Amino acid sequence: MNEYAVLWDWLSFGVRWLHVVTAIAWIGSSFYFIALDLGLVKRPGLPEGVHGEEWQVHGGGFYHIQKYMVAPASMPEHLTWFKWESYSTWLSGFALLAIVYYAGADLYLVDRNVLDVPAWGGILISLASIGLGWLLYDLLCKSPLGKNDTALMLVLYVILVVMAWGYTQLFTGRAAFLHLGAFTATIMTANVFLIIIPNQKIVVADLKAGRTPDPKLGLQAKQRSLHNNYLTLPVVFLMLSNHYPLAFGTQFNWVIASLIFIIGVLIRHYFNTVHARKGTPHWTWGLAGVLFIIIMWLSTVPQVLTGETKLSATGQTFVASTHFPAVRDTVMGRCAMCHAAVPGYDGVPSPPKNVVLDTDAAIAEHAREIYLQAGRSHAMPPGNVSGITEEERRLIVTWFEEAR
Repeated sequence: MNEYAVLWDWLSFGVRWLHVVTAIAWIGSSFYFIALDLGLVKRPGLPEGVHGEEWQVHGGGFYHIQKYMVAPASMPEHLTWFKWESYSTWLSGFALLAIVYYAGADLYLVDRNVLDVPAWGGILISLASIGLGWLLYDLLCKSPLGKNDTALMLVLYVILVVMAWGYTQLFTGRAAFLHLGAFTATIMTANVFLIIIPNQKIVVADLKAGRTPDPKLGLQAKQRSLHNNYLTLPVVFLMLSNHYPLAFGTQFNWVIASLIFIIGVLIRHYFNTVHARKGTPHWTWGLAGVLFIIIMWLSTVPQVLTGETKLSATGQTFVASTHFPAVRDTVMGRCAMCHAAVPGYDGVPSPPKNVVLDTDAAIAEHAREIYLQAGRSHAMPPGNVSGITEEERRLIVTWFEEAR
C-alpha cells in the first residue's frame, strides 16, 4: 500500500512527460500551419484551384508549398492527416487530471473552505464543466454570432472570465487554473475531432465520388483552427500554473488568469501579423508587458481568510496518529523555515509553491508530499540546509505508512 504512493508518483511523472511531448507536437504543427497559411502568396500562373504558394528553406533543402482552398481536382495517393497530436494531448492530459486531481481530490481538487463537497462531488463538477464548455462554445460558433469572428471571440472571452471566477469558487486555486486550462483545451481538441477532421473527410469523400466539395466546410474548419491558435498560449500557461503559486494561490487569481488570456492573444497577434506580412505590431509586446506588471502587482495583494480551516477525512487520520506530535516538531523545525507565511530563511521571499506548513492542518493535508520528498527521498530540504536527520526521515515514513 505504501509503495503504491511511490508508484503513483512515478505514474504521474510518466503521464505528465507524455502530455508535454504530445503537446509540443500539436502546438508545433498548429503554429507552423497557421504561419504557412498566413504567408501564402498569390502569383500569376498558379494551377487551377490553388489559393496561394510559398517557398521555404529548412535543413539544407527548399520546399515549394501550394494550398488548395477547397481541394485539388484529384486526390493524391498519399495524404498526411494532422490529428493524433491533438487527440494524444487531450487523452494524456485527461489521464493526468484523473491521476493527480481525481485520485487526490481531497488534497488537490476540493477545498472545503471554498466549497464543502465530497471528493466525488468535486469530480462530477469537474467533468460536467469541461463537457458543457464545449457544448456552449459550439452552439455560439453555429449561431448567427459565429459569422462575426471579432464578436465571437469577445463573447468567448467573457465566458472564459466567468469560468475563471467560477472555478475559484469551486476548487482549490491550483485546481481552478488547471480546470480553466482543461476547459479551454477541450474546446480546442473537440474543434479538431468534431469539426476540422470530419469536414476534411467529407471533402475527401466528395472528391472520390466526383462531387464538388462545399467551400463552407473549409471555411468552418479554418475558423476553428484560428481559434485554437489564439487559445494555445494561455492554455500552456494554465497547464504549467501549478509551478506559479503567486498566480493561482492569491486573492485575485481569477483576474490573473483572465489577463493571461489577453497576453496570449496579443503575442499570437504579433506573430500572425508578421507571418501575414502586414507589419510588425511591436505595441503588442508593450501592452503584454504592462499587463504582466499588473499581474505581478495583483499577486502581492494579501488574501483575506476567514473561518476555521476544515480538515479532510484523510487529514484527520494523519493528525490523529500517535506519531504526529513528533512529526509536527520535525516539520516545524526543518521545513517551516521556508514553508511559512513569512519565511525566515534568507533568499526565500515566499513559501515555495505556496505550501505553508506552519499549522497542524497544513502538515496533515500535505502528508503525501512530505512523505515522498522528505521521507522516501532526500529532495527536501534542498541540500539538507536545515540538517534533517535520517531518524527524522524514518519517523516521517512511519507516520505516513501507519496512518495509511
